[in-house]
Amino acid sequence: MTLRHLPGSCGCHPVAPGEPGTSRRGFLTRLTSLAGLAGVSGLGAAASGLAGCSTGAGGAAAATSPASLRIDTHHHAWSPAYVAELDRVGQAPPIVRNWSVSRSLDDMARAGVATSILSVTTPQATFADAAQARRIAREMNEYMARLGQDHPGRFGSFAMLPLQDTEGALRELEYALDVLKADGIGLLTSYGDRWLGHPSFAPVMDELNRRRAILYTHPAAANCCRSLQPDVPPTVIEFQTDTTRSITDILFSGTAARCPDVQFIFSHAGGTVPMLSERLVKMPVLDPKLAPRVPRGVLNELRRFHYDTAWSMHAPALAALTRLVPPTQILFGSDYPYRTGEDHVKGLTEFGFSPADLRAIGRGNAQRLMPRWAA
Repeated sequence: MTLRHLPGSCGCHPVAPGEPGTSRRGFLTRLTSLAGLAGVSGLGAAASGLAGCSTGAGGAAAATSPASLRIDTHHHAWSPAYVAELDRVGQAPPIVRNWSVSRSLDDMARAGVATSILSVTTPQATFADAAQARRIAREMNEYMARLGQDHPGRFGSFAMLPLQDTEGALRELEYALDVLKADGIGLLTSYGDRWLGHPSFAPVMDELNRRRAILYTHPAAANCCRSLQPDVPPTVIEFQTDTTRSITDILFSGTAARCPDVQFIFSHAGGTVPMLSERLVKMPVLDPKLAPRVPRGVLNELRRFHYDTAWSMHAPALAALTRLVPPTQILFGSDYPYRTGEDHVKGLTEFGFSPADLRAIGRGNAQRLMPRWAA
């Protein structure tokens, strides 16, 4: 028996397997029932109760937002075995050791999130040799799949690959998508000093393209750029810059053109790409040898990518992103546990998106990419 926050209640209610609320259908049925009991109209109104357990501005924004029953595409998880591996190499800070499934579900309830697509953030398995990386990736991917089975409708996953090992990465990609039924693959933006357009990653990219698969990316700090400013952690500047480097590499290596069916998702509103997009567009003009690598044009490629809202729900970031891409390319992402879902609901609501755009960002765009969550 587990503790779950149920809509319309600010406390925890014990939910046994098989009760309404443990499955996605039961969860939606419970919301609909609450709507009828409260005399409100529509599932969206019932869903506002899911977010209404919180107080303050964030809670109010969540409760009144039309973008109810959200899908969070940037939500992290760690298995106990993986935490032990991170501890062994000194890379398990308290926020990682303190993560739990119940805390994730609690944050989801406060933000009106029905489903979170789990992923593994940096360092993934980059600290391990090939054999160990295969083992770490397999264990973590199976753990995320089990969470989806144990909490039907609440968790999907972007599977981790041991990308330092091409053969192992391809085997894990096949296992994750065909056996575990992961929603996509989750890679870092760089491995050492190799970004995702590097020729060594081409077999994985080509297989993702063949499968028309989702590739979610999370930034890392490349070897070149660690500890440049000792008092400034890489999450502040380097993560955003590494996302930009990886997008640039995907573009000008020809990977984007060669793999038009990969559904790319870039974290944190694409890093600094929205602000640098004009420079990227001009590169093939200033250096004509690059033009054949982006035959459909830089802007066309940038506009087909998807970008999440993690740490980017404030006006300057959203203003830049929405001038680059339409709301159809933006996905709700919280970066939990590093930020909360409520933070992001509040920021998106205050930015002034229309109700239709909020619904698309909160759920509809993710449903289009991952049809299994459309039911």
